[in-house]
Amino acid sequence: MVTTLEGRHVRIFRNGRNQAIRIPRELELPGDEVIIRKEGACLIIEPIKTLPLRELLAQWEPLDDDFPDIGDLPAEPVDL
Repeated sequence: MVTTLEGRHVRIFRNGRNQAIRIPRELELPGDEVIIRKEGACLIIEPIKTLPLRELLAQWEPLDDDFPDIGDLPAEPVDL
């Protein structure tokens, strides 16, 4: 591998029917999944930002809907 001002020079190899590269340790991405897209001749690889469930729920607006009162409805029979 050769380091240049614009990035690292790495080799492309085949993994089955896919092309693949090894990402050098200093360029590792967090997480287990990424988004990859092509812009012209460039491939852009971005980590998927994950939020803990508590932070995700905190972003949501509360529901103002009134839910119907279902009272004590009898259970429906189930055939097993």
